[in-house]
Amino acid sequence: MDKRIKYYMGLDTETCNGIVTKDDKLDLSQSLVYDIGWAICDKRGNVYKTRSFVLYETFVGMKDVMTSAYYAEKIPNYWNEIQSGQRKLVSIWTAWKAFKDDLKEYGIKNVFAHNAGFDVRALNNTIRYISDSKFRFFFPQSVEIWDTLKMSRQVIGKQKSYIRFCNEKGYMTKHKTPQCRLTAEILYRYISGIEDFDESHTGLEDVLIETVIFAHCLRQHKKMEKRLYT
Repeated sequence: MDKRIKYYMGLDTETCNGIVTKDDKLDLSQSLVYDIGWAICDKRGNVYKTRSFVLYETFVGMKDVMTSAYYAEKIPNYWNEIQSGQRKLVSIWTAWKAFKDDLKEYGIKNVFAHNAGFDVRALNNTIRYISDSKFRFFFPQSVEIWDTLKMSRQVIGKQKSYIRFCNEKGYMTKHKTPQCRLTAEILYRYISGIEDFDESHTGLEDVLIETVIFAHCLRQHKKMEKRLYT
């Protein structure tokens, strides 16, 4: 590891909707994580380490809730990838320890995600539910969360070329005053030039395109607010 480099971590989660409450009712208002992936990178987007974990407590232990996952049809693919070693099926405690160990090893102070508020809430929900609120926060206080959606809105979303791209491709919101959409998939299509790119909607694969978005935002050398919480 080159200690002259400042390292960052990009993180992405996939979730199912709902938790089973103590009175055995399904609360669909909260999301629980079943897939977490992260990549350690530098400001140029060079990736030095990746992790891909499927969480046993939700993926196996909550099969009834897993049917509500956004991409439940991918469950057979996950099993194939677990069996091939592409992903690891672990307890949340193993994943959480690896997360904290990687932060410490690489001296990481900034973790980024696209629409980071969603991932933070989902991870907090998950660890609180599984630990029965013994642990309430997934991220240590020493880490500052950055949001690449927020960064992209300030930098890429204002570029004339991006506005033209979204207009030409129909990537506009349906609001009364249409705005450019800023999903990771559309941003990656714009940055990479791969116009038929489809987001995988799996943790690690999605975070790898988000590292490209992260690096592209920094490369603009524009003033922007990166923090999720200000």
